[in-house]
Amino acid sequence: MARIKPQALLQQSKKKKGPSRISVTTVVSYCLIVAVMVFFLFSTYRYWSQRSRIQTEEDGLSSLKGDNAFVDPKKSDIPRYAILKTSKGLITVELYKEGSPEVVDEFIDLCQKGHFKGMLFHRVIKNFVIQGGDSERAGATEDWTLRGKHNSHLESLKHEAFMLGTSKAKHDKEGFELFITTAPIPDLNEKVIVFGRVIKGEDVVQEIEEVDTDEHYRPKSPIRIISVSLKQKV
Repeated sequence: MARIKPQALLQQSKKKKGPSRISVTTVVSYCLIVAVMVFFLFSTYRYWSQRSRIQTEEDGLSSLKGDNAFVDPKKSDIPRYAILKTSKGLITVELYKEGSPEVVDEFIDLCQKGHFKGMLFHRVIKNFVIQGGDSERAGATEDWTLRGKHNSHLESLKHEAFMLGTSKAKHDKEGFELFITTAPIPDLNEKVIVFGRVIKGEDVVQEIEEVDTDEHYRPKSPIRIISVSLKQKV
């Protein structure tokens, strides 16, 4: 048997144990494959994220449109409250648009034209009503307010105190009067169109009610509506 030289054995051992070399081309190819996969995953994630956000925004807009479909833009602009600034303080009134639409529209129109600016409360009847308007135009309204004062024995009470109304009698714009009840009035619906209710300033109404009056229930010291402001919220 032929003997192998030690130098030859060493060279063979190095050839067997030495790691195989990876070419530069292979490394570049692997890097490109990884880069393409990362780019693909990132693009997919971005696409679905944007799609989800757009869908959410569209759903939100659809919901808003659906809600607004039931809201009349004209109705949303109509004032729901009136604040009467009087010489005794502020009286806040909620307007009954649904119950008395025509009267509320007329009242709002007159407020915007300044009709109530400087109006006097020319009749004050304790435990009954305070009345604002033109004292020269009292007419039928004077009849029911004075007659009602002595009609306390009537049975059913149809309305509470602090209701806002105007006369049912036909009148022009200048004859629009205001009544604020200070006690329940049994036959209020028969005499007055109720179109609002005092929700703040009841103490001011009561202070006006307590003023000194003459034998015709006219205040001895003038009490006026200085201005009226309209609000959608209070």
